[in-house]
Amino acid sequence: MGIGVSGWRLARAVSRAGGLGIVSGTALDTILVRRLQDGDRDGTVREALARFPDQDLAARIVSAYHLEGGREPGRPYRNVALKGESPPPALVELLVVAAFVEVSLARIGHEGPVGINFLEKIQTPLLPSFFGAMLAGVDVVTMGAGIPVQVAGILDRLAEGRPVEYRLSLDGGGDLRCRFDPGEFPTLAGAPLVRPFFLPIISSAKLIGILRRRSEGQIDGLIVERQSAGGHNAPPRGGLQLDHDGEPIYGDRDRVDFEALRDSGLPFWLAGSCGSRAELAAALEFGARGVQLGSLFAYCRESGLRDDLKERIRTDCLEGRLKVRTESRVSPSGYPFKVVQLDGSASDDAAYARRRRVCDLGYLREAHRRPDGQVVWRCPGEPVSAWTRKGGAVADTLGRKCLCNCLLAGVGLGQRRDGVEELPIVTSGGDADGLRDFLLAVGPGYGAGEVISWMTAGE
Repeated sequence: MGIGVSGWRLARAVSRAGGLGIVSGTALDTILVRRLQDGDRDGTVREALARFPDQDLAARIVSAYHLEGGREPGRPYRNVALKGESPPPALVELLVVAAFVEVSLARIGHEGPVGINFLEKIQTPLLPSFFGAMLAGVDVVTMGAGIPVQVAGILDRLAEGRPVEYRLSLDGGGDLRCRFDPGEFPTLAGAPLVRPFFLPIISSAKLIGILRRRSEGQIDGLIVERQSAGGHNAPPRGGLQLDHDGEPIYGDRDRVDFEALRDSGLPFWLAGSCGSRAELAAALEFGARGVQLGSLFAYCRESGLRDDLKERIRTDCLEGRLKVRTESRVSPSGYPFKVVQLDGSASDDAAYARRRRVCDLGYLREAHRRPDGQVVWRCPGEPVSAWTRKGGAVADTLGRKCLCNCLLAGVGLGQRRDGVEELPIVTSGGDADGLRDFLLAVGPGYGAGEVISWMTAGE
């Protein structure tokens, strides 16, 4: 559910109600430092930091970023450093601590499992984030937006306290790696770590064979997302074709092959338009262990999405006006991305066109080797002049939007730049009718526990 929507409050509520609460692992370093710069008024961030095994490190982060009483009105956030293959030690420390904070807060007050989700497309923060989440006792790691063949083995080695590395995607050829050594954290090196379960997120059963052949460790199950799921979607198989509204056309080749999934012997969970008791029953009949829900949780009380956005979307849904588009070019990642259409948000092309093009967070930057051998980091959502200077084509920048800044704005952590606040963007699943049925049955002011009670009524 994007950046910060499935935060610790939502994950905790889901796990307390008997589900598997999963926190989003994207941009946790920025989320942590922005909460501190906003004053951490309820003290929850510092409460979690007080449980971090290295209190000197935790104190350095509080000293560097916490503003008593919060930022002055209109004051921009102080950003963290952009990440590359060799991030500075202070950034590595921040990534470890940020993942620890989010997972540890989600684990308070219950005995249920807690997971964390990452995108394979966002590679440079992964290793220290895995370590921080494991320090906090995370039970499950999920990952989509790519084929994560390296992750299972990395989790094995981290649980053993061994150094790890991640082979980065490098356009232009060659080998580029991030490295992380738990031994560089001597106060943490002896901490007992349990290897979490690993569940890749896939869209096609055909990927099972690839994962099994190439995975460097054990895969414990699968999450299978149909194209109606929110966030990033796999592109249609056989090449991208668009309908008259400009949305990708999915066909028979994109349907889930449940027979192949059952034959794999791996437990799996189904996602995408699964927010009803009928869909849950159908998933179980197909052989799934259960379902993954996004949209129903995204608009509940504990969701990190801004309250005003939740209210607008729930109202639009009840009144039959909710529109969710699968945008083929919005995401700099190159994957289709589902966007809720809201006037005045980043989904409004006229409103977004007034934004000064800037890339100051850089989570979706990727490495590119230029003909002279130099490696540069670039994003098609950055200023066009910067992109072309790094060897990119102007055509690749058309229609791209800064998901990093816009998703943070959607959870109330948007940057203020040149006196203007970033526009929010909201992603959601494509099943507006299912969401409406739920809202009519339960009412708009619901909590995560009510979602699970409604889904499992009579079971």
